[in-house]
Amino acid sequence: MGAGASTDRGNRKLARLLTEVRACRVCADQLPLGTNPVLRAHVDARILIVGQAPGTRVHETGIPWNDPSGDRLREWMSVERDAFYDERRFAIIPMGYCYPGRGASGDLPPRRECAELWLPRLLAEMPNIELTLLIGQYAQAHYLSPERRSGVAETVQQWQSYLPEFLPLPHPSPRNIGWFRRHPWFETRVVPALQTRLRQIYTDLN
Repeated sequence: MGAGASTDRGNRKLARLLTEVRACRVCADQLPLGTNPVLRAHVDARILIVGQAPGTRVHETGIPWNDPSGDRLREWMSVERDAFYDERRFAIIPMGYCYPGRGASGDLPPRRECAELWLPRLLAEMPNIELTLLIGQYAQAHYLSPERRSGVAETVQQWQSYLPEFLPLPHPSPRNIGWFRRHPWFETRVVPALQTRLRQIYTDLN
């Protein structure tokens, strides 16, 4: 079987799996806005973006990172919106696929069921991933344990030790503006390294 036929078969298999994931109702009774799994993937994608869970705007639109956090993330990456949403380039699979609801200090943590039920199967269908961006504590805890440091700042500060497979990042939420001010090394050292690594993988990004 040729490479093209193998890729087509992989695309069909992943498409069927994504349809199954998007129809998931396991947590329906425990989600305040109901189910609407938001994720994107393609067998050709070489970069995986892992956040925590959709917010209300993403839940309403069904478009991942379709909010101010996404604007800042694309700025860090120096990637235009059209390229960011090209599934052949960037797979977007958060730790939780549905909006989890509000807690005392913000959105609740992503539900564990998504990673337990679906993540291994999804990753198995994306053999070309070269770099995974781990955004925030939940993604870092899942993918980097036990190598993860004690907190996001300590983990991100050791970013070089996780390359070339992973690159940990803080969450780009506007609520984290204080974190960015307290850790200026992130934008002077990590952001340029992120952009360089992305362009090593996709030389035509702009």
